[in-house]
Amino acid sequence: MKSYVCITGAAGGLGKAFAAECAQRGWDLILTDVRSDLLPPLAHGLERQYNVRVHTHAFDLRDSAQREAFWETIHQNDLQIFMLINVAGIDFEGWFKERSLEELRTMIRLNVEAVLEMTHCVLAYRDHCRTLRIVNVSSLASFYPMPVKATYAASKRFLLDLSRALHQELRDDDVSLTVLCPAGLPTTEGTITKIDAQGFMGRATTMNVGKVARYTIDQSLKGRSLVIPGWLNQVLRFGGSLVPPITLAGLLKKRWKKARSQSVKETVGTLTPQSIK
Repeated sequence: MKSYVCITGAAGGLGKAFAAECAQRGWDLILTDVRSDLLPPLAHGLERQYNVRVHTHAFDLRDSAQREAFWETIHQNDLQIFMLINVAGIDFEGWFKERSLEELRTMIRLNVEAVLEMTHCVLAYRDHCRTLRIVNVSSLASFYPMPVKATYAASKRFLLDLSRALHQELRDDDVSLTVLCPAGLPTTEGTITKIDAQGFMGRATTMNVGKVARYTIDQSLKGRSLVIPGWLNQVLRFGGSLVPPITLAGLLKKRWKKARSQSVKETVGTLTPQSIK
């Protein structure tokens, strides 16, 4: 019986990078994403280029009923999984008071609830002939109390602590959990704009998604529990641990205010006079 790598958020920049890296290694794939139009061409391209088998399942991870239906499909097709890569996540950046309750709920449902359930359910559909490897995508923000990204950073902190705890708890069951904590990733035009708005530090801490995917999988196969790509990001993580959290939060607030102000200026600067109402 064949076993697969399951990737959530597979149609996004990092998700596609993971899918390509896994396919290049000859691993068959189960790809999920909410964007149903993007999965078939992605699957076709990977099958043609790497000669692997790719199943796709488009569904909204925020919906518990759709998550249940996904696992029922895995059961009905008698599929086994030897690696789960939880990529899907979302951030609504901005001041907490300006975020709607639905935006806040969405971040918790997708970044916390969905990852928790996918991690739990995969245990019942693992390939018992192989070590089950789970990769949860957190963020470098998970190490800090972060104004302007308060809910996002807190949700990623949950994944960091959960993954580290389960890495120890499930070791005797031949299960290895790796938590990935990257800094900026240039996956969309919007994220690139935000990275540029942070100036030198934003660009210096940003890494290519293909390299991040390759490095993370290599580290997961070695049984590493924590992956922070890039030496500068590792230095920042260590340096941040030396600063009192309340002081660090104040410094980060100043940085994000400046970055957001710069981002707004750049956006306005790209508008034509006719487009300004």
